[in-house]
Amino acid sequence: MTTSDERTTVHAFRDDALGEHDAVGLASAIRRGEVGAAEVARDAAERVRAVEARLHAVQVHVDLPAPANGVTGPAAGVPAGPAGAAGAAVPGGAFAGVPTFVKDNTDHKGLPTGHGSAAFTPRAARRHAPFARQFLSSGVTVLGKTRLPEFGFSPTTEYEGAEPVRNPWNTGYSAGGSSGGSAALVAAGAVPIAHANDGGGSIRIPAACCGLVGLKPTRGRVVANAQSRQLPLDIVSDGVVSRSVRDTAAFLAAAESHWRNPKLPPLGLVEGPSGRRLCIGFLLDSPNGVQADTATREAVTETAATLERLGHTVEPVELALDPRFTEDFLTYWGMLSFLLGITGRTLGSDFDRRRMDGLSRGLREAYLGTWQRTPGVLRRLKRTGRAYAAAFRGLDLILSPVLAHTTPPIGHLSPTVPYATLIERILAYVAFTPVNNVVGTPSISLPAASVTDDGLPIGVMFSGRPGAERTLLEVAFALEAEQPFRRIQDA
Repeated sequence: MTTSDERTTVHAFRDDALGEHDAVGLASAIRRGEVGAAEVARDAAERVRAVEARLHAVQVHVDLPAPANGVTGPAAGVPAGPAGAAGAAVPGGAFAGVPTFVKDNTDHKGLPTGHGSAAFTPRAARRHAPFARQFLSSGVTVLGKTRLPEFGFSPTTEYEGAEPVRNPWNTGYSAGGSSGGSAALVAAGAVPIAHANDGGGSIRIPAACCGLVGLKPTRGRVVANAQSRQLPLDIVSDGVVSRSVRDTAAFLAAAESHWRNPKLPPLGLVEGPSGRRLCIGFLLDSPNGVQADTATREAVTETAATLERLGHTVEPVELALDPRFTEDFLTYWGMLSFLLGITGRTLGSDFDRRRMDGLSRGLREAYLGTWQRTPGVLRRLKRTGRAYAAAFRGLDLILSPVLAHTTPPIGHLSPTVPYATLIERILAYVAFTPVNNVVGTPSISLPAASVTDDGLPIGVMFSGRPGAERTLLEVAFALEAEQPFRRIQDA
């Protein structure tokens, strides 16, 4: 555990080229010539250097291509990647020149992909992953890769033998997972936007912990990575974490301009709230019976009251999942760890599953005792969409907590905790997000107006039908305007 004197707020906001811009604002300043892309990259590297010693969010920081004025730069004290590995800003694009990071479970050409694991030595990727190409098409400048827990399995970014990623609002607490490194950097103001992905809540959980906007898109809204396509049930969606709703909206519009799935309704650029009055379901306790804690319930209840003031109808809803849903999802989770143990040598020739962390090993060993259930588990999980659709009859969205309790301190969910205790703690925490991954539906985490007694953000979640990103973003814009998100530099 972290001692109380180490629990501090850490941010990098200062009077430099990035200022207090979000990604849309920074890209606009670059286009207008108010700041240069090279200057922005240099100042972002300086910001990373300013916070990294406290947050431990960066896996690798690349050497930037030398621009005409000679500015380069890995931040001092941050591991450097191969020279020239960062992509130069693409001419045009919604985020041309905006500095960012890619999560270290996604290939970026020239950079190693380590998946947060100590079980192998990562090697440099030979090409960009499909999503990385889609993300780069927006014009971003990649400064490096962010840390995640081993293979993205944990809702906190902690390790057995390395420093955890810390929450910039209060460094004694978790930054969430699995996109914890990305969320910590964005919340601290080091960069305005960063890549994240979500296989059970891994965009929404760190967004909730760090006071950010985190939207998990509909399955198929962005290009799928090769690993996702090989799964018997694709539960992973890529996206971003951001400090403003308009940044997330601009990302989705830019991604769609690179590639659009013809099976989903076109999205375009969502620029603000809609005048449409919605019927929104209200869910306080999770479908598997886990009750949210008092602070979380109050945050969701206050959000429901705000929605009613805005003219929406809010009514209780029941999401009647199969009683075996949590057990089935845990079995599927264990299957993924088991498969990684078998195929790990494709990641590195020295892969040794015995070096996987305590959570990964525990998941794998638990699966070995239940693997015979796999066909039934897959059938039931694939039927979850029926219960989800039934809950949405007459509703446009469902409002719920993101997590069943507020952000835990460092150590509570560490992979060093004995597996039986750890998995009990995880299931009592991550009780709302996985259903959207199983069904493939979109869901967004937003900062609530209230915070914990320790000053930590609390997230609230909206979920929609397949393809409902526009409605999610419109509601998010309305709430952001009504109750502007708290800024870390004012904490």
